[in-house]
Amino acid sequence: MSWEACRRHGRILLSLPATLLFVWASAHAQDVLSSPRPGAGEAEAGPVFSDTGPDAAIYGAADGYPVGSRAATTQLDRLVGTYSHFDEIFPSRRIPAATTPWRFKRQPEPPIEYTFGSQRLTIADYLKRNPVTGLLIAKDDAILYEHYQYSRTDRDRFLSQSMAKTIVAMLVGIAVSEGRIKSIDDPVSTYVPHLAGTEYGSTSIRALLNMASGVAFSEIYDGQDDIARLARALFSGQEKDAATIIAQFNTRSVPPGTKWHYASIETEILGLVLRSATAMPVADYLHDRIWDAIGAEADASWAIDGGGQEIAFCCVNATLRDYARFGRLLAHDGTWEGRQLIPKQWILDATTVRPADNYLSPKVATSYFGYGYQIWLLPGEQRRFALLGIRGQIILVDPASKLVMVHTAVRQKPSEPGSLREPLALWFAALEQLGK
Repeated sequence: MSWEACRRHGRILLSLPATLLFVWASAHAQDVLSSPRPGAGEAEAGPVFSDTGPDAAIYGAADGYPVGSRAATTQLDRLVGTYSHFDEIFPSRRIPAATTPWRFKRQPEPPIEYTFGSQRLTIADYLKRNPVTGLLIAKDDAILYEHYQYSRTDRDRFLSQSMAKTIVAMLVGIAVSEGRIKSIDDPVSTYVPHLAGTEYGSTSIRALLNMASGVAFSEIYDGQDDIARLARALFSGQEKDAATIIAQFNTRSVPPGTKWHYASIETEILGLVLRSATAMPVADYLHDRIWDAIGAEADASWAIDGGGQEIAFCCVNATLRDYARFGRLLAHDGTWEGRQLIPKQWILDATTVRPADNYLSPKVATSYFGYGYQIWLLPGEQRRFALLGIRGQIILVDPASKLVMVHTAVRQKPSEPGSLREPLALWFAALEQLGK
């Protein structure tokens, strides 16, 4: 099916009554199954769809979860539609599905229970309590659990938000391995001459990977902060060079490589470095080096600014299972079916804090997480990590067990204190019960 046909197909689905949507989704679920049908007494293995979810009325259920507009992307009754049809609102570059899709196997759903506060809850309780649009748990090559809410289906492309940052970091690692980027200790201006003479231009790629440039940038999601200014400029559609926009942020607070500070602009600069070093759009580089090789089953997309540059700090749009494929690639430290797509040492470096960089360690960088190369590091002896995006976009990865959890959501606020506690409780319970 063509890209435009897919768009029309999605709009038709959103216009269907919920009952017909469920029938359609159930009928098409078998398209993606690769494992044998379960035997007698076992639950049917496959995605599960629901036309409702917590606070469904607030999210626009009565109107079929309408898609927002450029002026209403954060309106609550448009969030579900916006976060699954973002590339219909903003210009985006297509990332084609793989020439030869790779299929997950299927296993019957396991019972999963977790403790949160004083309550003992099931995974079904989790969905009733949290505004999740999609939740998938896979162990290596088998999907164990795949549920959708708010009339979303396995054909919807869900907005990554800042989960895209980790994709950018992995592409940087590939570019280094190919000699396109000579060293991550090179200053940014080596690859983006337009930033020469600016604070970001004199900052190393390594410092940007670690969110440790030392350049002042506010990101508190109040609509008036620096991330709001940057986003408005990039999403305006004006044909203005992204480096010119970035050059406005030019005050250094601390020396580079000494303090962690979350700043989406640093990923945006990495996107410029990639475009210059590879001489191709970032979305095309993703397709050629990763997306096609992992057998992505569906087209994805990446939002672009007015100049045609991928907005690197966010806005990849992909299906839940294709996010799970990317998570599986990371769980295997960059290897896919015997082929090394991302250098193993790069992923080890990306997910491990060097002794000299203790400021990046878990419970030091933040009260809980540490930070690697554009990826969040969980505390504990085991190497575990997470891709995170505002409003509840999460991919959690455990390389030891090859367990991956993909979680897309529409939380009412971009960032809510404590909002990760319950998904992490579910994750650790799943690790305890399934990760052995």
